[in-house]
Amino acid sequence: MATIRQTLDELMTCDGAMCAAVVDSESGMMLGSTGSGVDLEVAAAGNTEVVRAKMKTMRGLGLNDVIDDILITLGKQYHLIRPCSRKEGTFVYFVLDKSKSNLALARRKLQDVDKQLTF
Repeated sequence: MATIRQTLDELMTCDGAMCAAVVDSESGMMLGSTGSGVDLEVAAAGNTEVVRAKMKTMRGLGLNDVIDDILITLGKQYHLIRPCSRKEGTFVYFVLDKSKSNLALARRKLQDVDKQLTF
């Protein structure tokens, strides 16, 4: 089991990691954050809307499923959003430098730390 701080520290060991946060998707507030390169308060609030919109769309489509992760690919960055499996209403937000990271390994690391995260 890992705390929020330990989880964020583990994510930052990934090649190309820039910053990460654990976010309450009900309020859009960060429960913890680390790193730099993105205004994480703005990102947490904005990505809360992304998660809410996707959940609303899934309900509208009658999909009985869960989100594993959401990938947003920018010109220079990857932004990963992963709803926490151990606490509904929270997600991990992870930003990577596209030129220095391995997307497959980053997604795997995010999946692994999610399994260990405790609140």
